[in-house]
Amino acid sequence: MQPKYIDIHTHVNFKVFEEDQDIIVRRALDSGTWFFNVGTQIDTSRAAIKMAHRYEEGVYAIVGLHPIHTGKSFHDKQELGDEGEAFTSRGEVFDKNIYRELLKDPKVVAIGECGLDYYRMESSSIEKQKKAFIEQIELANEVGKPLMLHIRDAYTDALKILKKHAQVKGAVHFFIGNMEEAKGFLDFGFMLSFSGVITFTHDYDEVVKNTPLDMILTDTDSPYVAPVPYRGKRNEPSFVNEVVKKIALIKNLPEEEVAKAIIANTKKVFKI
Repeated sequence: MQPKYIDIHTHVNFKVFEEDQDIIVRRALDSGTWFFNVGTQIDTSRAAIKMAHRYEEGVYAIVGLHPIHTGKSFHDKQELGDEGEAFTSRGEVFDKNIYRELLKDPKVVAIGECGLDYYRMESSSIEKQKKAFIEQIELANEVGKPLMLHIRDAYTDALKILKKHAQVKGAVHFFIGNMEEAKGFLDFGFMLSFSGVITFTHDYDEVVKNTPLDMILTDTDSPYVAPVPYRGKRNEPSFVNEVVKKIALIKNLPEEEVAKAIIANTKKVFKI
């Protein structure tokens, strides 16, 4: 069975979905939505793999170390949005050997989410982020897996690092940069993934409109940033169709054409 929609970046492996996880997964699969559960540390990466194996098809895993988890740090609702719960990251050093083993699992389609996040970060944290980012790029090169990128307030620095170190391609999830920044990643062969934020602001219409359809992906970043008409609710993979609808509207294309292109793009990058 082929999917109607694909959410390339969600976190149904997080504890916030603990009580109704299977219901959320079944709702997505029943709606024709496949998705990638993304790890942010070793424990959530392992949880993503475990969860992927509970379902015959449609659920995959991505493993890696999120930049905000490279050091101990506090993250509140102002940063995470209303759908997120404040937390303190314990900090983790990227262990290439552990992640190399995780990447051998057939359900794992990429490395990430990795990258740079400069939101309220100190210089000492930024250096740790860069080190972990480069190490994950090197591992991706070694095993031939694509990268799932998380970049916030750091598009220029992230692209410089990619151009210097990356031999593989991948996707920039939840892209909210400008057209110049978008062009930099597109020219380097990275696809851009748009999320629910495009359904309630026109700030990114120009980028969506001018990004070639064969370079576009979609994600929810569940449980965060639910799209219209679900604003204020906990986000989930089955809501990704609203992102597809908005892309089709902005580009003045049939929704079915956009959905099919995104599925083809996802298969091309992640080899599913």
